[in-house]
Amino acid sequence: MPINTELRRSKPNLTTILGYIGLSIAAVLVMFPFAWMLSASFKPDNDVYEFPIRWIPKIFRWQNYVDIWKQIKFGVFYFNTVKLTVIITFLQLLTSSLAAYAFAKIKFKGRNTLFIAYIGTIAVPFQVYMIPQFIIIRKLGLSDSHLSLILIQAFTAYGVFLLRQFFMSIPEELSESARIDGLGELGIYAKIILPLAKPALTSLGIFTAVFVWNDFLGPLIYLTSQKNLTIQLGIRLFLSDYNQSFALIMAAAVCSMIPVVLIFLIAQRFLIEGIATTGIKG
Repeated sequence: MPINTELRRSKPNLTTILGYIGLSIAAVLVMFPFAWMLSASFKPDNDVYEFPIRWIPKIFRWQNYVDIWKQIKFGVFYFNTVKLTVIITFLQLLTSSLAAYAFAKIKFKGRNTLFIAYIGTIAVPFQVYMIPQFIIIRKLGLSDSHLSLILIQAFTAYGVFLLRQFFMSIPEELSESARIDGLGELGIYAKIILPLAKPALTSLGIFTAVFVWNDFLGPLIYLTSQKNLTIQLGIRLFLSDYNQSFALIMAAAVCSMIPVVLIFLIAQRFLIEGIATTGIKG
């Protein structure tokens, strides 16, 4: 009887089968634009628009991947994007972890009220404070500089919320024992909390890095000179009133995706673990 029961349970039912079919269809729909982008990046411009789509080009035009580095300052744009991504990700991890530690492990009057008020800013759309923020940056003389984006994006309420949830799952006894041994709050934060919070820090780091790397609106508002542009703005230079090279745009888009894909593949284990554990304790 136990064996028969086990066999019955192992057989997939109709709901499971339909679920897998639905997920497979969704996966194909999600991957379709990326497959087309990769295919188009190897085609001449005239072949990009052909229909029905020829997924495997007649002739692979590798020159597209050479031209994107020659026709625009793609290397400069790449460096600018890497620079902003690294700096902003580091600052967000630092500021978010410090604030999250205070909200999770340090008891002070009005802690919960302050936390709710701060987290409430997540619900405020960026468009609401976009213009006042721009005016402040301009009056500070930081327009058309990377520092403007760094200052604006160095803090994140979402990061504080994510890390606070994880920090609260760390037993309070560890912090209390460290305090008895004479370790200060910064020591507890650096030597106990941070080493245990690697999954959550990795998750936040990936989210932040991907957001900064793909950000279009922020650089569009604050950056104007070509020497300061990021990849997302630089790709637009292939579009003009007289020439629209979609093959080069697709090749540049493929190159811009490579770091993001590599980051996810390398750190996906920590990402999944961090997401799974941030909601253990509220």
